[in-house]
Amino acid sequence: MSDPITINVNGAARRIQAGPDTPLLYVLRNELGLNGPKFGCGLGQCGACTVHMGDMAIRSCLFPVSAVAQPITTLEGLAVNGKPHPLQQAFIDHQAVQCGYCVNGMIMQAAAFLKEKPGADRGEIVAALDNNLCRCGTHLRILDAVEAVSQLKKVSS
Repeated sequence: MSDPITINVNGAARRIQAGPDTPLLYVLRNELGLNGPKFGCGLGQCGACTVHMGDMAIRSCLFPVSAVAQPITTLEGLAVNGKPHPLQQAFIDHQAVQCGYCVNGMIMQAAAFLKEKPGADRGEIVAALDNNLCRCGTHLRILDAVEAVSQLKKVSS
């Protein structure tokens, strides 16, 4: 058994037992019980496993837990004071979820992108989400939801 590693996840220090090469995704799901990030392709190509390390969106299926150098935020950690993050609420309002498998990646990628580029237009949003895959075909609703939040940020800026 490896020596315990401490990482910050969703604002709390968490002591884990996983080996240093264990993918962060496995630690989040199997050891910490956080099921927002999904195992999709295991190759970092679909985006279902996306989490934030600091302000950066990363693919947790490829990221070894020993490389975690900043706080990790998962889909569960986006809510503030029990209220859904604006993107989470927009996905509900725009009925942007069908099977739900891609939602984690779409929201996490969009949140990191909009933090970097508030007020982005639809074309910029399409480009930012280009490497996140959705098999159900809710792309237009997903784009509508992200664009609605982007427009809110444009007004509040």
